[in-house]
Amino acid sequence: MTPDAHGIAVLVLTVLALFLFTRDRIPLESSSLAILIILVVGFELIPYYRDGARALAPADFFIGFGNEALIAICALMMVGKALETTGALQPLANVVGKAWATRPITALLTTLVAGAVLSAFMNNTPIVVLLMPILVGASLRSKFPVSKVMLPMGLATIVGGMSTTIGTSTNLLVVGISQDLGMHEFTMFEFTLPVAIVGGAAIAFLWLVAPRLLPDRTPPMADTTPRIFSAQLHVKEGGFADGKKLSEVLARCSGHMRIDKIQRSESLQLAKLPSVVLQPGDRLFVKDSPENLKHYEQLIGATLFNISDIEHPVDEETPLKAEGQQLAEVVVTRGSPLHLRSLAAARFSSSHGLMPLALHRARAPSSQVTGDLNMIRLRAGDVLLVQGSSEAISKLKDSGSMLVLDGTTDLPHTHNAKRALAIMGLVVLAAATGLMPISVSALVGLGLMIVTGCLSWRDATTALSIPVVMIIVTSLALGKALVGTGMANYVAESFVMSVSALPTPMILSAFLLLMTLMTNIVSNNAAAAIGTPIAIGIAQQLGVSVEPFILAVLFGANMSFATPYGYQTNLLILSAGGYKFADFLRVGIPLTIIMWIGFSLVLPIMYEL
Repeated sequence: MTPDAHGIAVLVLTVLALFLFTRDRIPLESSSLAILIILVVGFELIPYYRDGARALAPADFFIGFGNEALIAICALMMVGKALETTGALQPLANVVGKAWATRPITALLTTLVAGAVLSAFMNNTPIVVLLMPILVGASLRSKFPVSKVMLPMGLATIVGGMSTTIGTSTNLLVVGISQDLGMHEFTMFEFTLPVAIVGGAAIAFLWLVAPRLLPDRTPPMADTTPRIFSAQLHVKEGGFADGKKLSEVLARCSGHMRIDKIQRSESLQLAKLPSVVLQPGDRLFVKDSPENLKHYEQLIGATLFNISDIEHPVDEETPLKAEGQQLAEVVVTRGSPLHLRSLAAARFSSSHGLMPLALHRARAPSSQVTGDLNMIRLRAGDVLLVQGSSEAISKLKDSGSMLVLDGTTDLPHTHNAKRALAIMGLVVLAAATGLMPISVSALVGLGLMIVTGCLSWRDATTALSIPVVMIIVTSLALGKALVGTGMANYVAESFVMSVSALPTPMILSAFLLLMTLMTNIVSNNAAAAIGTPIAIGIAQQLGVSVEPFILAVLFGANMSFATPYGYQTNLLILSAGGYKFADFLRVGIPLTIIMWIGFSLVLPIMYEL
């Protein structure tokens, strides 16, 4: 068939969407909304008719918001959040933590298998969030490089997530689209066997080979950064600063001293203008290392006080010390109060009693952070180095709202943990036995989590990811447009013609490789939603079973191993493990090849192609 103008326009728009989804500077939800608007307005202003009747109306592209797969994905995100906030997985954390203390090699295998199995039943992000502090703590105690094990752990959770219909949002999306298009309805464990076979080889690679391929990396914030203290410099009578302008005092310190505020009396705070003349008794509020503070004290002839102990000036008898102070790393995750916000907007320091010291940018680790740290818009994967009391750090960690890496394995645990596990078990059991669809069982599970107090509405809403929702809705709309205009069928015909000389198993293998390459460039959900109707078209053109081609989309779209941007957990691991882009290639490419060859052999045998 020859594509019409609408079909060509949709194909061009699909290519544009895939390009925009790879642009880091444009929020994913913004790109998705822009594409959806173009699609809806285009079909409204230039209606599409087939056989004298309007074939596609704008309302058809909004159906994605009520798509059964999307409902199930959102419900499972929130149910998984309940397991995270109640500390329901703490027993597993304890087992893994003890194993690392005695047998590291066996512990790595235990961690990989546990992560993979858990990921078959819940989103792997909370699992990675759970295991990362355990690995950091074990690394500090056992003196082994955490970079040798953190990346294999993260990739193992992606492998395990392929094995059931609820393992990832991508699985639910592919299964849901297949059902919407009138194809085979997959049961929860229908494709567990091929994943177990191929995934077993993948886990063995991650256990025995991957750690040898990874160099020793130092996490970006694991250095001996000088601790920063809040202090006051009291201007003394007869000292250098007495009667001097602020500009002169700063010049005396070579412009290195940063003054937060100038207090003249309890009720009078002076503006930090260069022309302000300092007087005896004025207090300069500053933050710096102990060495620099003592240096400033001598330069300007002031008396240094620790802001937390104003009664005693800092001297040889009462030095500025860091008793009770700790450094910790806070990793910005999707859904975190810091995600896509600045520290100032989130009121981080005042809310948590912690001082931000430094920032490591996940997307540009070599770039220098300039300007006010509190005003920088944070993104997923960024790592913030903070200083504060052990109590403040523990409180932040126990809140469950942010991922805190401080070398300990303490996790939030409440009396609701067993209840949350039981509800999650019922959700899985109901879907696995066919008692009710996963969308229904997940929704019921969400209701039970809220009614029983395992989950608050506040936590439930933070579990929802707007970028995930928008990219799924937009990708579903593009997929519907591709099918409705006949372009999906045309692309399938073109693909079959280009590989027509090959046997069907090799065509399946080539298509699986194409999906794998696409998912490492764009979002896996986008690759899945656009690829599924094309896969069905290819199978129909070849006159063979559609199931293996649908699974090729599902498996290929999940193989986000080779780049840190292919999956959100990769971004977390990129920062926390101190990895470089090349490290993902070093491990991800061999792992991708192993799984591609494995599925290329197993699927044709299972489906008799």
